[in-house]
Amino acid sequence: MPTLTIFNDAAAATVAPAAAPESARPIPAVVGADLEVPVKGGRLVRYANLDYAASAPCLEPVSAAVTAALPAYSSVHRGAGYASQLTTARYEQARHTVRAFVGARPSDAVIFTRNTTDATNLLARCLPDGTTVVVFDTEHHASLLPWDDAVRLAPPAFPGEAVRAADEALAAIDGPKLLVVTAASNVTGELWPIAALAHIAHRHGARILVDAAQFVPHRRLNLTALDLDYVAFSGHKLYAPFGAGALVGRGDWLAGGEPYLKGGGAVRAVGEAPEWHEDPEPRHEAGTPNVLGAIALAAACDALSATGWTALVREEERLLARLRAGLAAIDGVRELALWGDDHPRVGIVSFTVDGHTAREVAEALSGEYGIGVRDGKFCAHPFVRHLLGTADGGCEDDTASAVRASIGIGTTQEHVDRLIEALRDIVSR
Repeated sequence: MPTLTIFNDAAAATVAPAAAPESARPIPAVVGADLEVPVKGGRLVRYANLDYAASAPCLEPVSAAVTAALPAYSSVHRGAGYASQLTTARYEQARHTVRAFVGARPSDAVIFTRNTTDATNLLARCLPDGTTVVVFDTEHHASLLPWDDAVRLAPPAFPGEAVRAADEALAAIDGPKLLVVTAASNVTGELWPIAALAHIAHRHGARILVDAAQFVPHRRLNLTALDLDYVAFSGHKLYAPFGAGALVGRGDWLAGGEPYLKGGGAVRAVGEAPEWHEDPEPRHEAGTPNVLGAIALAAACDALSATGWTALVREEERLLARLRAGLAAIDGVRELALWGDDHPRVGIVSFTVDGHTAREVAEALSGEYGIGVRDGKFCAHPFVRHLLGTADGGCEDDTASAVRASIGIGTTQEHVDRLIEALRDIVSR
């Protein structure tokens, strides 16, 4: 049973030392690092991509893996020819790689999906009858919306309150129950106490699904050590933008649910009634799968693991500290946070600029400085409204929005400094 740590259990339980000296494991490069974009006045400048939380660029080893797989690309699980057999082997090897990357149990299913939203909706279709879902209003819409019967909890004032609120909500529910929570917020980057929440869920006979989309590009995840039941994540946030994601976790609910798609591959035999696979992996992967997406996802997992998380985390934390200090020094710029300045987080910062809408700031950063950021509510409308202190605000309401800068592999100190200087210019107008 994992230690019931409230504040920083995710970080403590997931970062492991590199297996070899960091000097021998360079951080891989991203495709497009030399991209030049036009700015006001007709100049071309090197693009400063600070929008990793939306979609991360492709790693060079990922691009190489896809290119290497293309000459022998063929059908999966359906052919006796050499190319088909080789492609099938690569696809199934990708499944093993993803399982190892998240530290899953040997018995856990690894189902390839399109993305985190797809993975979460797949699990929603497989919940036992009468299941009640407990979810915080701080979640991304992918975790907030798929459930037929959900208890929604208010944003907690501190991590311990999140554990207490989940404890009380789960204790009041009879029958099957599922706790849904993010590992790292896509709005603030703050780490959630997922091991403590898993402990509470299991104490009440519930299961836990963790949205790891913003976590796995930044930290090592060990599903077994954290005692999680399910995790979902996307390749396009993990430097593998080829249309694949994954749902990883216990197979019994998945084996008992209706096939997510009904068609070839999910069925063992078809007579008067279809006989569906009992194995949840083929059961929920009907049709020809996204082979190249799975290969890309596995290549990203391999590249990050080979680099070593110590080096990756150290560089990210250096850049994140520089970014947050620079923002804090600008009058009129306010960083959004749920749990305070000192709470551990990944490389995501959302902020507002006094006197300017989020869209105005984002457009100025792009058009005048060659900086890419995200503006809006980040598919987390209730949470952003809570952080901004606004009771309403639709998708098109720029006054109830924020700017988000997010860093990752490929982010440089020059990118961070350029953003800070650009914001200084904007607020001084």
